[in-house]
Amino acid sequence: MLNSVGETLRNTGTWKSRNGPDGIHLFDRWTGINILVNEVIPPKSAWASAPRQMSIALTNACDLHCPFCYAPKHHAQLNLNLLKGWLVELDQNGCLSVGFGGGEPTLFRQFSALCNFAATETRLATTFTTHAHRIDERLAGELSGNVHFIRVSIDGVGATYERIRGRSFASLLRQLEIVRKIAPFGINVVVNSSSIADLDELDELAERTQASELLLLPEQPARGRDGIDPIATERLQCWVEKRRAGVPLRVSQAGSEGMPVCDPLPGEAGLRAYAHLDASGILRQSSYTKTGIDVGDDGIIAALSTLRQKIGETTK
Repeated sequence: MLNSVGETLRNTGTWKSRNGPDGIHLFDRWTGINILVNEVIPPKSAWASAPRQMSIALTNACDLHCPFCYAPKHHAQLNLNLLKGWLVELDQNGCLSVGFGGGEPTLFRQFSALCNFAATETRLATTFTTHAHRIDERLAGELSGNVHFIRVSIDGVGATYERIRGRSFASLLRQLEIVRKIAPFGINVVVNSSSIADLDELDELAERTQASELLLLPEQPARGRDGIDPIATERLQCWVEKRRAGVPLRVSQAGSEGMPVCDPLPGEAGLRAYAHLDASGILRQSSYTKTGIDVGDDGIIAALSTLRQKIGETTK
């Protein structure tokens, strides 16, 4: 019965199914709808070997200089042909979505071609995280129909944004109008002592611009910075608790401690849920972790298996 449900939906051409310790996860990349069939758990031998979500830093290059940026500052960029092979491999092994980042992913020279490949040659949901200032009408036209969701980094409004990002806030608002033509978008906020006071206005901005979600990213320690401090953490937790209903609120896994979060897939922890590939081709648990594995000729799934062994993550 369980297999027939997954097979039926898989054959519709819209849904993709993923077997795991919590059941059969069905996902539609165009609507973002998720369905979990958990009446019967698939045998372990049938569980997906790829992470549910994969983050890929295409390049370290960025034309902004945000103080909290975790991206390495040495020059690095992934190869398009290798990327295509890895995307196919991830797709065939149960990955549901891939998120392109950097650096600034729109500085990756073959960005449009890569998104087109992911959309037409795989069944992966394709997303990317951007500061949005490089997206013009030409690029928007090339990405339209090949991207399923866009995350725009906005860490404050007005003067706060301009101090952190070094770009005009008015210009950003104009860019959001172009972004909306491509695909649904969400707003990412790195939360720290500099941005915490702007959360109400960012919430209003998300509603006003018809963003699909507001993603909170409590700053993590990186590149000599301590991350979000205890006072800002307490203010953030209070803000979340008191916030009125509005645009759906999300929080990063790394910053979710103390937050009222819901995890519908508790069995998919660690590398079953998420992995990060940096612009040098190093596979890691996340962009903040130091332990990593070079993706070699054996491919990304083999590297994932090696990384699991290296960090002692159980496959049970």
